[in-house]
Amino acid sequence: MTEVVSVKNVTKTFKDKIAVKNISFSIQKGEVVAILGPNGAGKTTMISMILGLLKPSQGNVTLFGRLPHEKSVREKVGTMLQEVSVMPGLTVKELLHMIRNYYPDPLPLEDLIEITRLTPQDMKSMAEKLSGGQKRRLSFALALAGNPDLIIFDEPTVGMDLHSRNRFWQTVHLLAEQGKTIIFTTHYIQEADDVAERVLLFKNGEIIEDGTPAEIKKRISKKSVTFTVSPEKSLENLYRHPMIDSIYRKNDRVVVHTENTDKVLEVLFSEKLGVSDIRVEGGKLEEAFEQLFVEHKEVM
Repeated sequence: MTEVVSVKNVTKTFKDKIAVKNISFSIQKGEVVAILGPNGAGKTTMISMILGLLKPSQGNVTLFGRLPHEKSVREKVGTMLQEVSVMPGLTVKELLHMIRNYYPDPLPLEDLIEITRLTPQDMKSMAEKLSGGQKRRLSFALALAGNPDLIIFDEPTVGMDLHSRNRFWQTVHLLAEQGKTIIFTTHYIQEADDVAERVLLFKNGEIIEDGTPAEIKKRISKKSVTFTVSPEKSLENLYRHPMIDSIYRKNDRVVVHTENTDKVLEVLFSEKLGVSDIRVEGGKLEEAFEQLFVEHKEVM
């Protein structure tokens, strides 16, 4: 496989604060990687160093085997940042034409329009007059304008409705199928679970998990059996069964964490608690992260 991103022993400090501490990882061509973590974990600093906007205090970051700020590298990278700002005084069509001209092999305008679903009216509009949703589509188009090999999305679906979010990630899947390498950050953990092939989980400037969503869930998240039961019913007898790791009430349901859901189901029926609406769940990425950060004495 071809290495696209290489981060080796990278540390970034701001005065007395260590934002990123001795991090190493690599990303291969065609990977879809989510960088996740709580605010202040070092995600934005890491993305900024990958983009060449910040230089590491120690260590090295390279893209395609070269430094991020080099022109030949920038021509292969597209980015969509969380904060959308556009150049005033140009129509969307004029702006797209201008940005495409900076690249040696830009994506055809017709393809950009089809991928990002910019309407004929959008194309005629002044860029600064667009609505929030229209600006997100324009920002997506600008990220793809140069036909980049590496695309970085920073919180790309903030402010999007559910339909727009689903449509956006469908497009990302298509880009990945074309061999594009994609890195994204998001606070919507379910998006990472659904979309990412790999997750880098940051905490206090370090990577504490690196793997597929399935691998991370298997390592961290416990299976659970949830059910409803009368609030007057005592659950004390359940605690004496060794296969039950924890029991707690969440909203109107009881959640039992276990490694053996079949045994828990047997116990529920043998105890005759009058439970109903029983559900067996294999664990979600968000739940795995909650458990991980509770263990680290930090709530995400």
